[in-house]
Amino acid sequence: MTLLDDLLADLKAEGDQLWNAVAGLDEAAWRTPTPAAGWDVATQVAHLLWTDEVATLAATDKAGWDAVVLQAMEDPTGFVDTAALEVARLSPPALLARWGKARTALTDALRGFPAGEKMPWFGPPMSPASMVTARFMETWAHSLDVYEALDCVPEPTDRIRNVAHLGVRTRGFAFTVHQLEPPTEEFRIELKAPSGEIWTWGPEEAAQSVRGSAYDFCLLVTQRVHRDDTDLVAVGDDAEKWLTIAQAFAGPAGEGRAPR
Repeated sequence: MTLLDDLLADLKAEGDQLWNAVAGLDEAAWRTPTPAAGWDVATQVAHLLWTDEVATLAATDKAGWDAVVLQAMEDPTGFVDTAALEVARLSPPALLARWGKARTALTDALRGFPAGEKMPWFGPPMSPASMVTARFMETWAHSLDVYEALDCVPEPTDRIRNVAHLGVRTRGFAFTVHQLEPPTEEFRIELKAPSGEIWTWGPEEAAQSVRGSAYDFCLLVTQRVHRDDTDLVAVGDDAEKWLTIAQAFAGPAGEGRAPR
């Protein structure tokens, strides 16, 4: 299997897990509020559906993608929420059916995308592998909101390495989006996976370092937990600052979660 195959398998598994959690819900349960203000379970799934469809456009339909960009320019801070809330008005069966088609279409589009080329996105252009990693991160993060709303959080798996990797790679972006100069020196990251394996990035001798639970790190970089509620240990001022602003997703700086 190629790297893309492995990534797509992880994305499918994560999507299937969410699908199984919501497929049997009645209409009232779909309207259960989640930790994201103003978003219920249906809105969370609708957002994933819409983003999968838009990612497919980016890979296959330049005119369709350009139309989305023009729409985004008209309402830069609100168009994502508007799209999610609009799609969320669908009935649960229609919502699931459309999401199923979107998931399949995205997989097919990424498998068929020309090797070595990159597709446009709201941030920098992305390779198919990077797009799958981003879609995994979002699927995982929004699934957490749904699971919390339904009081059914599954056991973490080592698939979250995709989120951890993206969190490490977006360190510079996290500083930039807060109008801060990104540190130029390398960081050492050591995270303990759900399986007990230790995942590492960066040189061992780096003066700036972060160590702790991979799950807590992934929660932090997707802004599903406050820095104070993690077991992460930072060494160095830049490393500590990073953990207060970490953000693995595109767009403006998120508000994060309040401490428990």
